[in-house]
Amino acid sequence: MHSRLRRSFGGACVAFACWSGAAFGAWLVETDSDWTEGELSLPPAVEESRLRPFFVSSASPNSFFIDEGSVSVGADQVVRYTLVVRTPGGAENITFEGLRCATGERRIYASARRDGEWTPLKNSAWQAINDNAYNRPRAALAYDYFCDGPAPPRDREHALRLLRSPRDVFQPFGAR
Repeated sequence: MHSRLRRSFGGACVAFACWSGAAFGAWLVETDSDWTEGELSLPPAVEESRLRPFFVSSASPNSFFIDEGSVSVGADQVVRYTLVVRTPGGAENITFEGLRCATGERRIYASARRDGEWTPLKNSAWQAINDNAYNRPRAALAYDYFCDGPAPPRDREHALRLLRSPRDVFQPFGAR
């Protein structure tokens, strides 16, 4: 009887912790219903000398880079950057994207050719960052580099410092 009571009490504690964590989490990350996205200007063509490699996953054979010259943090608190993905076979994908740390969302604004000509995406909308194979670079940028929980970098220089010194897996948010 005593062990059953202890199990029931333990289960109740776990349930309460999950409920209270979700409740407090929602309270801490409430989105701004008046938020509007700022004006967008496409960055210049990618330059090899400005590419900063970043780690995405040991499961991916691709190489991932951010063009440091394109990194910005808008008044709307969106971190914008040019992402370059290179495959081992030599293919290259260049996109101009944005991250909203407060909501855990990403948006792809445009894709580019190597000569720098941008083509805006027809279906460019904010989407949740899912940590799957396709979105893993965005999840890595959000969770390991740019975002401190729901907080975006303060400005461009802060974003660049974060990109240059990724968060250690065992380092808590805010420790950098």
